This record gives sequence, C-alpha cells and structure tokens, in this order.
Amino acid sequence: MKLVSMLTAGALAVASTGHAYAAEINWKMTAAIGEGSFLYQNFMERFVKNVGMITQDRVHIQPFGAGVLAPAFKAYEAVQDGIVEAGHSTPSYLVNQDPTNAVFASFPGGMSAEATLHWVYEGGGEKLLQDFRRDDMGLHSLVVGIGTSEIMAHSNVKIETVADLKGVKYRTSGAFAEVLKDSFEGVPTVVPGNEIYTLLQRKGVDAIEWSTPGANITEGFHEVAPYLIMPGVQQPSFLWEVFVKQETWDALPEDLQNLITAAAKLSTYESYTRFGDSDIKAMDEFRKSKVEMIQMDRAESEKIREAGRNWARAQAAAQSDSGNTRMQDVLDSYLAYQSGWAQNSGYLVRDTAE
Repeated sequence: MKLVSMLTAGALAVASTGHAYAAEINWKMTAAIGEGSFLYQNFMERFVKNVGMITQDRVHIQPFGAGVLAPAFKAYEAVQDGIVEAGHSTPSYLVNQDPTNAVFASFPGGMSAEATLHWVYEGGGEKLLQDFRRDDMGLHSLVVGIGTSEIMAHSNVKIETVADLKGVKYRTSGAFAEVLKDSFEGVPTVVPGNEIYTLLQRKGVDAIEWSTPGANITEGFHEVAPYLIMPGVQQPSFLWEVFVKQETWDALPEDLQNLITAAAKLSTYESYTRFGDSDIKAMDEFRKSKVEMIQMDRAESEKIREAGRNWARAQAAAQSDSGNTRMQDVLDSYLAYQSGWAQNSGYLVRDTAE
C-alpha cells in the first residue's frame, strides 16, 4: 500500500503541473554484468527506467555495463572510491571479503525465491542489508531484484550424485564455491559472466553455473554443453542491489529518497515475475533441445543443502568468536524466517507435474 500511495502521489503531481521536472540529480551507474545481458536488462535497465518514471525525470541515471567504467567485480569499490555515483552488483561477489554477504546473496540450503522475497520486505532482510552496507562499507543499498532458482549446472560431465562433484572444475561464485571445495572436493573458479560461454565451449571448465533458466537460455550454454543439472540447490534464489555512498543518499531530499525506494521495490516485483515467466518458457525450450536434463535425487541434493547450512553456521560462529556478531544476527533472522515458512506454508498450492 505504501508503494501504491507513493506512485499515486507522483502521478497526481504530474497531472497538476502538466509537465515533468527538470533533472535535479545525475548519476552514472556501473554494473557487475555486461550490457545487453538478461540480468542487465531485467534489473539494471528496469531500475533506471522506473526511477525516471516515478521521479518524473528529476533523477537521471546513466547505466554502464561491466568493464566500461569499472571491472565486473569492482562495482562496490568504484562507488566507494568516487569513480561513479552508483553501482549495481550482487552480494555474492563479496562473500570472500565477508561471508555475511552469503546470507543476502543466498547459499546452498537457503530459502526459495518466494520466501526470500517475503523475508527481504516483510521480515526485515532489506533493513539488515542496509545497516550492513552502511556500517561496513559506507554505502546505502536498495534491493532491485530477487531471482528465481538457478540451474545447478550446464556441464560437460554427468553430475548425478555429490560424489560426481569430486575433481570437477566448476565455474561458480559465492558460498557454493566454498562448499564445493571444502565439502565435495570440487575445483571452483570464478570468472565474469561474459567469459563463461567461451570457457565452457573450450572445456576450460567441466561445468558452470550462472543464473536461471530464462537467463541461461539467452546465453546459449545448452548449445555447447550436453548436460543440464537440476535442481538449483547451490543457488535457490539470489539478490542484486543498487548502492550509492551513504553521504550521497543522505544529501537527497526526503521525497526523492522515497520515490527512488519505490522505484527499486517496483523493479524487484516486476523482475521477479519476468524471471518466472521466462524460466517456464526456457525450460520448455530446453526439453525440445538436444541437451540431456538430469534431475539429482532429493537425497543427493539435500546433502548439498545441509553442507551449505553447516558452512553458513560455521562462518557465523567463527565471526562471533572473534567478537563480530553481525553474521550470526543476520543468519538467525534468515533461518528463523526459513523455518517458519517451511513449517507453515503447507496450505500453498504448488503447480507441479504428476
């Protein structure tokens, strides 16, 4: 209702003035993904468009793909260093710096996209992320996208059990890279999204994970790797954020803060339904292709989920032992919401094949 009220107020303001405001704020924004990619279009370009629409062009954001203003994995630093006013990335790329990011980014054993969406906006997740970014990085964060479950792997080798992960050279990132290495003796490697196709095609890795079915099909991974591995327990959901320096955010008038916040939330909801619709259509296309679709037995995929939860608990405990309880606080909130969702969501209807 708050979002609707803000949008209605904006529309009434335009109707009363008869024209749009001149731009008061101009930001350049760098991304952790390449221009033209599915994620770039669905998150970054959508947010830019919504900010312009809802603020009536009082705020103008110029987006740039990875590598133009800053490297893919340096978006956060580019904003902190004042190279650009805004950045767009995922906490997954900061897990090595602080594993607290894995809770926001999602991890093996984490919540579904549906539950994550509710935790972020109704369970205090976004507020926890904003406090974390402000205190640790001097940034203000806005969630602009929550993704559906990813494909576990496009692979040159069959992966049917966790034993099959041993020795597999696997392009991945975030918490799963650690879980893969420590629990299953896999060999993780991290490369930017725009390098994955060539790496997979040339068999520089055995397997890759990138994103959801709807995003992956546009990349053509199924055309160069014979196996598609499911379910996406390594990344049951994911989160992308836009961030600016806290001082930049604080300098904005309150009405623009509210409107930009509304634009971010609108972008999350619109991109979520876009993902779901694209995913279902992509899965149908995958079934018509030559790729072999492998569904891991639940007992095997649950081993990955449990290893992920154990990893998260161990990381939080280690930080607490050193005097930093931030990750434990965030993880407690996350796991409590997940437990409540699991225990009380049985009434929901799920449309699944017989």
